[in-house]
Amino acid sequence: MKKISTLIFLIIATFTFVNAQTFVSTDPENKKVILEEFTGIHCGYCPDGHAIAQGIQNANPGEVFLINIHAGGYAVPSGNEPDYRTPWGAAIDGQAGVAGYPAGTVNRHDFGSWSMGGGTAMSRGRWSSASNVILAESSYLNVALEATIVTSTRQLVVEVEVYYTGDSPEPTNKLNLAILQNNVYGPQSGGGAGNNYKHMHMLRHLMTGQWGIELTQTSTGSFYSNTFAYELPLDYNGVDLVLDNLEIIAFVAETTQEIISGNSAGDITFVESNDYDAAITSVIAPQTYCFDELTPTVNLKNYGEINLTSLEFTYSINDDDEMTYSWTGNLAQLESEVIELPTMTYTPTDENLLHVQCDLPNGEQDELPQNDYFNGVGQGSQNYPQNINFGVKIDANPEDITWNVSNSVGDIIAEGGPYSNTGFQISPIDLSEVGCYELTLNDASGEGLSGGFYLITDEDNDIIWEGSDFTFQAKAELARGMIVDINTEIAAEDISIHPNPISATANIEFTLDNLSNVNISLFDILGKKVLDVFSGDINGGSHTIKLNSRDLIQGIYFVKLQIDNNTITKKVLVTK
Repeated sequence: MKKISTLIFLIIATFTFVNAQTFVSTDPENKKVILEEFTGIHCGYCPDGHAIAQGIQNANPGEVFLINIHAGGYAVPSGNEPDYRTPWGAAIDGQAGVAGYPAGTVNRHDFGSWSMGGGTAMSRGRWSSASNVILAESSYLNVALEATIVTSTRQLVVEVEVYYTGDSPEPTNKLNLAILQNNVYGPQSGGGAGNNYKHMHMLRHLMTGQWGIELTQTSTGSFYSNTFAYELPLDYNGVDLVLDNLEIIAFVAETTQEIISGNSAGDITFVESNDYDAAITSVIAPQTYCFDELTPTVNLKNYGEINLTSLEFTYSINDDDEMTYSWTGNLAQLESEVIELPTMTYTPTDENLLHVQCDLPNGEQDELPQNDYFNGVGQGSQNYPQNINFGVKIDANPEDITWNVSNSVGDIIAEGGPYSNTGFQISPIDLSEVGCYELTLNDASGEGLSGGFYLITDEDNDIIWEGSDFTFQAKAELARGMIVDINTEIAAEDISIHPNPISATANIEFTLDNLSNVNISLFDILGKKVLDVFSGDINGGSHTIKLNSRDLIQGIYFVKLQIDNNTITKKVLVTK
């Protein structure tokens, strides 16, 4: 059996608890507003937008939460001006269809004629009315969160709970966790403060990545609890991150759009230091699974004031018997060590749940157990053809990028990097033998390609796998000529695009078994999205979606179809 899908496997330190709910409300509530405001330091009318948004929040305490996103041309700094932009802002700005600044989305909802450019973004005169509409609607879920910062080590620990008082129309939802900063003094056109303007609710980081992490239980009575740990840097883009001015917001969206509700952590609890605090900051494991053996690599860090000399690990995969490992060493406070845990055997399946936990630093009780856990899910590998291409798009620091593919006995059969140029690098690979292979991609800077991407194509350059986010290293196991026990879902051959090549318009045809959420986008050869074709829910049956290529230049493009959690990418050629 087979599954053709894009794997979203988050290799960051998220730690799941399975305790009963403790602080989220289980009573039905109305929606809360998440107002994302798109702004920039050179936007003269943006201070007026800030005032309008703040007024909406002041009129609805505890019900409206603001996220100010510096993006677009007005946010580009000049000379020695501070850079308030983030790696996340441009994509959110683009999805919203911002056509001018200031702009804002209210729960990323499409308010039709109120849109400023055909998307969810609206001019500032619409925000208040849109907020009132959302506040009057019932929510099928409640969100609550609490945050703690250990000041001596700049650890942020956020406990999030979500309770479903009704059924979601989507089989999965997306949880987003944002770090904001208030009282950031800097330049701003308009507002009359010059270089001493007080910026509020400024987005600094998304702890759950660009579009959040998946919630897979979305029916009435479902309860989700998760604890996230993150070491706060001293600054972002050279702008100081002041702990006392932070604000933590969580919200749940149905897909990457349509936010249902959210909440704030409120007052953050500050703790000065701990004597015993060992942490799993990351775990490197495959994004796709094929081999029947797994050797997890753990990044261990000592946040405690007392030197860490011993620690106990327990770990398991797919609920098999737990394995244990006793570590000894000597780590001073804030020192780290990469630990390779003993290999475990298992049977790879469609979904492979890896759980790793550490405990008993120096034989004592860990004083911050929230950062002692890692849970990650990796899908089984699809079956690859003999001849494939590995492609990597590098946006910065090409000299830091290396990769290799090894066979079942560990011999490297293909490798690349370090590179001297940025851009898209593609290399052919011959998987000559039946069996499992391992792809390893390294970024010495720890920036995970700095916004680039990596993928595997077949000989016709059709994309058959896309990698997910990472920092220093990413791994994926590849099956050749063998079957991994994977569920059958809609596959690439079930999608028809004709005519292809396309001179003006084409039909995208597919059949659904039942109601599904469908998103169709068009990307150019460099991976840049050039067209949103369709987004919405579609009933079961046969369907045709029209693709208009009249405004596109001639060349190769990729149509990406996301149907619920299944992603298929097909190549098309646009001619004139």
